[in-house]
Amino acid sequence: MTRRKNALLAALVVGALTSVSAVSVAQADDTTPTHADKKAAKKQAEADKDAAVAQAKADKKKTESQSEANEAAADAKLKDAKKAD
Repeated sequence: MTRRKNALLAALVVGALTSVSAVSVAQADDTTPTHADKKAAKKQAEADKDAAVAQAKADKKKTESQSEANEAAADAKLKDAKKAD
């Protein structure tokens, strides 16, 4: 399920970046952004921030899980080494 979350978050980030680039292209023709453009840009910035926070949390959880797995593997090796004696 962690991979599914990571894939979902990656898709959200890509979508957010695509939206930002689309807004940039749309504003290239018109030099004065409208109120709606400013509002959309603000909402997009909030969405980008939320996506970045979610990705950071997912990365942290993944790192913690890997650490726990490494610790369990080390404990198992220690246990096996003690049995060999």
